[in-house]
Amino acid sequence: MNIQAMLAAEFRVRPAQVESVVKLIDEGNTIPFIARYRKEATGSLDDQTLREMSERLAALRKLDARRAEIEKALTEQGVLTDELTQKLAAAKTLSEMEDIYRPFRPKRRTRATIAREHGLEPLSTLILLQQPFRGTLAEQAEKFVSEEKGVPDAEAALAGARDLIAEALSDDADKRRCLRETFRRQAVLETKAATEEDSVYRQYYEYSEPIARIPAHRVLAINRGEREGFLKAALRMDAAQAESILKKDLIHSDGECARQLELAAEDAWYRLIAPAVERELRSELSDKAGEGAIHVFSQNLHQLLMQPPVKGHVTLGVDPGFRTGCKLAVIDETGRVLETGVGYFTLPIHEKQKEQAKATLAGMIARHHVTAIAIGNGTASRESEAFVAQLLKEIPRGNEIRYAIVNEAGASVYSASKLGAEEFPQFDVSLRSAVSIARRLQDPLAELVKIDPKSIGVGQYQHDLKEAELSQALDGVVESCVNAVGVEISTASPSLLSHVAGVGPALAKNIAAYRDENGLPSRAALKKVPKLGPRAFEQCAGFLRVRESKNPLDATGVHPESYAAAKALIETLGYELSDMRGGAPEEFAAKVKLFGAERLAEKLGIGVPTLNDIVSELVKPGRDPRDDLPPVLLRSDVLSMDDLVPGMELTGTVRNVIDFGAFVDIGVHQDGLVHISRMSGKFIRHPSEVVKVGDVVKVWVVDVDKKKNRIALTMLKPQ
Repeated sequence: MNIQAMLAAEFRVRPAQVESVVKLIDEGNTIPFIARYRKEATGSLDDQTLREMSERLAALRKLDARRAEIEKALTEQGVLTDELTQKLAAAKTLSEMEDIYRPFRPKRRTRATIAREHGLEPLSTLILLQQPFRGTLAEQAEKFVSEEKGVPDAEAALAGARDLIAEALSDDADKRRCLRETFRRQAVLETKAATEEDSVYRQYYEYSEPIARIPAHRVLAINRGEREGFLKAALRMDAAQAESILKKDLIHSDGECARQLELAAEDAWYRLIAPAVERELRSELSDKAGEGAIHVFSQNLHQLLMQPPVKGHVTLGVDPGFRTGCKLAVIDETGRVLETGVGYFTLPIHEKQKEQAKATLAGMIARHHVTAIAIGNGTASRESEAFVAQLLKEIPRGNEIRYAIVNEAGASVYSASKLGAEEFPQFDVSLRSAVSIARRLQDPLAELVKIDPKSIGVGQYQHDLKEAELSQALDGVVESCVNAVGVEISTASPSLLSHVAGVGPALAKNIAAYRDENGLPSRAALKKVPKLGPRAFEQCAGFLRVRESKNPLDATGVHPESYAAAKALIETLGYELSDMRGGAPEEFAAKVKLFGAERLAEKLGIGVPTLNDIVSELVKPGRDPRDDLPPVLLRSDVLSMDDLVPGMELTGTVRNVIDFGAFVDIGVHQDGLVHISRMSGKFIRHPSEVVKVGDVVKVWVVDVDKKKNRIALTMLKPQ
C-alpha cells in the first residue's frame, strides 16, 4: 500500500506536499511549527489539515503493520499465495484484512473442527460439487458412519458436513464484505424497554431507525441506555436477503445436495455470520458517533478557548454559593490577586448580612477601581447576578461597570488540583475558584489551559467516548489555540507554557523557574534554560513573545531563523530595525506591494508565504487573532424566567453546541435551547454551520416551561 499516494488522494493535495509533511513529521517537528514555519514545504496547509493528515498517517501505518503481521503468519503456515498477497495489498480496512485472514487464523475447537476430525470433509466436498452419484445422499452419508469416530448415523454425518460448509461460507471474505456492505445500507436499529421503570430514555422504549440515517447523538444515547439497563437494542437484518447472498454461486442444482447447501447457508447466517456482522456494524456506528462527538467537542473547545479576552479591566470574580456564601476575588489587569473576601447575599436568611455584603463589594470596587465583574454560572448564579445588578444601581460609578456570566465548568477541579494549590497555597479551594472565574473573563485561554479539557463541559456524551482518542483530540485543540495566539514569556504560567510547541510540562517548569530567577530579556536567552536544546528552541521560539526585548523582532511571530531575512527586508525598504518597535510605519506594507512580493522574496532568499508572514508580523507585531472576534457580551441588568414571554427578543451568548441545537445564555439562570430546526431558514446538517461557542446571537422566546425549567428559543425572527 502506497501510504503517501493514499494521503494525497484523500486530502486532495499534491504528492510533493504529502512527501514533505511526512518527512517533517518523521523528523519530530510539531504540527504548529510545520503549519506556521514550513509553509513553502507543505504548500501552506493549515494546522487542522496537518493534524488530520498526521492522524491518518498513523492509522495507515498501523494498518500496514497489521498487514505485515498477517503476511508473516501466512508465510509461516506455508499458505501465502500471490492471490492472497494481492488481496491483502488491496484491502483498505482492518475488517477486510481480517476477513482474508479468517480461514487461516488458528481457531478454537468448533463444530467444523470436530467434523473434520470425524473425517467428514469428503462428504462436504461431495455436497459442494453437486455432481451425480449412485444412490441417495443418505446412502453416501452412511459410508461415514462410525461409532468409534462419534458419527452414529447418516443424519449426524450430513450435519457434520453442513458444519464444514457453513464455516467455509462464514470464512469467505467476499461474501462477508458483501453482507456487511448490504446491511450497512439497509439494517435498522431497533430498541425496546428493558424495564418498566420510567427514565430519560423513554423515547427509545419502542423505537427504530435505519443505521444509514441515524444521527450520532441518538446512537450514543441508545448505547448509554443499554449500558444502564433501560434499553435492549438489536439490528434488524433481512435474513432472506442474507441467505440469498450466501447461496449465490453456491447452489447450481435441484437435488438433495442443494437442500443440504440451503440448510448450511441458513446455519452460516444465523449461527456464525449474523452475530458477527451485527457486532461489527454496531461497533462501526459507535465509532462513527464517537468520532462525531469528539469533533463537536473539539470545535466547541476551540471556540471557547479562542473567546475574546476582556483586556485592560480590573476584575471582580464572584463564585456564587448559598450556605457558605459567595467567594470574591479582585484581580488587576495582569491577573494578579489584589484582594479576596466572602459575601452572604443569596439566601433569604442572609437578609441581615446583605448590607454588610454590599459594603464589602462596594469597598472592593472603590479601592481597586473595578471596571468589570465576572459571575460564575453555577449554583446561586441567578441570585448573585440579581444582587450585583442592584448593587451597580446604588454605588458611585456603578453605571460604568458591566458584568458577565462566566462558564465556571472545571473551576472547582482546578481549585482542588495540585496546580491550584501550588499557585495559591494561601487561599482555600473556593477562593481559588473566584480567582479562576475572574481570570476566565480577562483571558479565557490562559486560564482554561490549567484544566483538563474534559472537565470544561462543552461536549456531548463525553464520558461514553474513547478516552485516549478524546484526550488526543482535545490536547491538539489546546496546543493549536495556544500557539495561534502566542505566549508572552514574562507572564505566562507553566500551564500555558507547557502547550507551546516543543515544550511540554517538564520544560515549561524549567522555563518558568529560570525566568523567575534570572529573567528572560530576549528569545536568545531561552537557550540558557536547562534542558532546552537546539531542537526545542527551534520548535518553540517563534511562539514565545518577549515584548520588552531590545530586539523588536522578539515581540513578533517572526521565527529567529528568519531574523536575517526580516532585517534585510527592513533595510531594503529603507528602514532600520528600531523603526519597527510597536509596529512598522503605515506605508511599510504599501512599499512591499510596490516592490513586488515575488521579487522581494527572491532577493531575500525566502518563499513568498514566509515573506507575507514577516510583513504581517512587522505591521501588527504579536497580533492576537482573538481581537478580530465579536466582543464578550457584558450586562448591567438581570432577567428571570418570570420576565420571559413568547416572542420576546433577547441577545445571548452561545454556551454549548450539540448535534441537535445550541444552548444560549440569555441572562437568566437557565440557558435556553435553540433547536437545529429553528436556527436557519435553509437546511443545515449541523448547528455548527450557523453558530459556535462564544457567539453573541439575537434570539426570540418560543416557550417557557417553568416546571421542567426549560426555555425554547429561536433564531428565526417571528413573522
